[in-house]
Amino acid sequence: MSRSAGGLLARLRALRGGGEPGSPDRVVPPSGHTATLTAFTALAMAFLAVFALALSLAAGRLADRWEETLAQTATIRVSAPADQIDTQVAATLNVLATTPGIAESRLLELSEQQALLAPWFGPDLPLDSLPLPRLIELRETGTGIDAEGLRMRLRAEAPGAVLDDHTRWRRPLVAAAERLRLLGWVALGLIVAANAAMITLAAQAALAANAQVIAVLRLVGARDAWIARAFVRRFTRRAAAGAAAGTALGVAAVAALPPMQEAGAFLTGLGFVGLHWLLPLAIPPLAAAVAFLATRAAAFRVLRGVT
Repeated sequence: MSRSAGGLLARLRALRGGGEPGSPDRVVPPSGHTATLTAFTALAMAFLAVFALALSLAAGRLADRWEETLAQTATIRVSAPADQIDTQVAATLNVLATTPGIAESRLLELSEQQALLAPWFGPDLPLDSLPLPRLIELRETGTGIDAEGLRMRLRAEAPGAVLDDHTRWRRPLVAAAERLRLLGWVALGLIVAANAAMITLAAQAALAANAQVIAVLRLVGARDAWIARAFVRRFTRRAAAGAAAGTALGVAAVAALPPMQEAGAFLTGLGFVGLHWLLPLAIPPLAAAVAFLATRAAAFRVLRGVT
């Protein structure tokens, strides 16, 4: 018997008062670099999980905002020769005034159209000299409008007016945001799976490194469940501590992102809102539960193979 195993046996005899040895944490030696690896893995995975959660929630809010906002708006483009455009605009507004489901219709001023085109053509665009169509913005009621019926009336009374209810590009945008939300949840699931795999490998390495210790524990009457408990406790605590640190770093990083008005139109709202800030608090308990289950399964699987 080696010196370490002999010393362990002496300690066990001193701790033992009958039946199994006392506290497993006082008997099983530290797991060394495997426990450190577990803590680091849990920290990194928790940090990534915070961002995956933030991305998924932000994509969901974006999809809901696009669906709610664009579904209740529409635009009419009036194109006609210069000597007819005012007449067709007036006819279009008369049609809209008698169309059910329209809460408000408003003709955009040339200055507003210039502001819309400025990002592409610059602020000095000479709109007066260009044959631009006139735009009419609609806001629908909760019941909405009969789009096909309105198109037929416009063709009859204002042939140059074309209704755009945003369906062509609203649906792809909402679908893209929904898929981005799904990808965020898939990424979160992959992070949990990767964390479980890494902790399983670390636990197996720790158990394999302590095969002689396990043999000595069995000699003094320790059962496999008692031996596994020591490793499960150690890896669960390390994973919980690492995940707590990673979650804190991830939340701090999300909080440090630029505010919505400074982030630009595409990345606005990337982060947590309201009570969603409490959701990352579930990551450390989840990491601890994953570590507990993974280590327990790995421990019993290794112990069955140790003679």
